[in-house]
Amino acid sequence: MQPIKTMKEIAGKILLPVLLPPPGPGWMYTMINAYDSRVNPWSPELINLTIEAARLARDIDLSSVSDRIESGQRFPDVWPGEHYKLLAAIISIVKPKSIIEIGTFTGLSALTMLKFLPADSTLTTFDIVSWDRPQGPAGHKTCLKKSDFADGRLRQVLGDLADPAVMAQHAPLLTSADMFFIDAPKDGVFEPKLFAGLRKLDFPKKPLLILDDIYFFTMLDLWHSIRSPKFDASCFGHWSGTGLVKWDSRSESRA
Repeated sequence: MQPIKTMKEIAGKILLPVLLPPPGPGWMYTMINAYDSRVNPWSPELINLTIEAARLARDIDLSSVSDRIESGQRFPDVWPGEHYKLLAAIISIVKPKSIIEIGTFTGLSALTMLKFLPADSTLTTFDIVSWDRPQGPAGHKTCLKKSDFADGRLRQVLGDLADPAVMAQHAPLLTSADMFFIDAPKDGVFEPKLFAGLRKLDFPKKPLLILDDIYFFTMLDLWHSIRSPKFDASCFGHWSGTGLVKWDSRSESRA
């Protein structure tokens, strides 16, 4: 178990289990709030994207990605409930030229995106741990192979984007991206720093952000704080929350 770092983690991991009956396997504590359309106007673009992606996701086959898992559940085959098929469908529709992934972990999301990435597009995955090392406190084995990086479409960058110096170093790459998939530690520390850095960058276009686990107790404030057009697509994505954002630098400057 990772050390508890913030009051939100204390509330989510210690106080709530004491105050409420302990949840069963696959449960977690979260909160809900009413959507305020005065702050975040409804986004027809994101709603239409979600509907179209859900239609495509039904027929997407990710068995070749699941085959990389040596043991355990074949998460990419699960839909709805997991985000992999929705992620693949969104890439098939949007056809991004440049994707930034934040949080490599075992590489399942990277492999999913790479499978549907246009031939002339690139995927850059950021992490603080090299892809070929044991992943996470439990030492999960990577699903990536050296050959996945051979044609140059996929590459990993080691660096902590919560660090302003690292953010500044990679600003040209970040601001030129068409799409971000953000699946980092959700520890209540990294993501607020990451978004504080993103809000300082000047994005000439409005990239699509896909946020994983927006229902995590440590992600609630962050999701609520986003002022760009956004849409909760969790019904067709991850049971722990999948959020879509059309990142607008001007809207975020007022956040």
